[in-house]
Amino acid sequence: MKMTQPMQHLPAARNVFGEPLVPCSFEPMTGFFRDGCCRTCDEDKGEHTVCVVMTATFLAFSISCGNDLSTPRLEWGFPGLQPGDQWCLCASRWIEAWRAGVAPAVVLESTNQKMLDVVPLEELRKYAYVRPEE
Repeated sequence: MKMTQPMQHLPAARNVFGEPLVPCSFEPMTGFFRDGCCRTCDEDKGEHTVCVVMTATFLAFSISCGNDLSTPRLEWGFPGLQPGDQWCLCASRWIEAWRAGVAPAVVLESTNQKMLDVVPLEELRKYAYVRPEE
């Protein structure tokens, strides 16, 4: 991935609540910048702005749309995703899944406020991920 500016010079990203963006996942490492956060920039044509929790249903849907997120692509440093993994998903893929009734849960505190340009907060709240009691 080519970046035109160093990561440390990118503006601080905010989540959908206007607060500092909380990392989405380090295992597997996610984000356009592979820094664990759903940050974006002009080079991120997919707008990897929504932090989701993978489900078997969504992964199968994604494969049917031509985007296999389950199969490891070691040559790209991609481990393949499993149900339960958190991942910075492209905004357009989440919207596609939402319209098909198979949208994965959204980790709101880790979802970039840029997602609000395409989906209202009240709709994202309907898909908010609730962590199981530990």
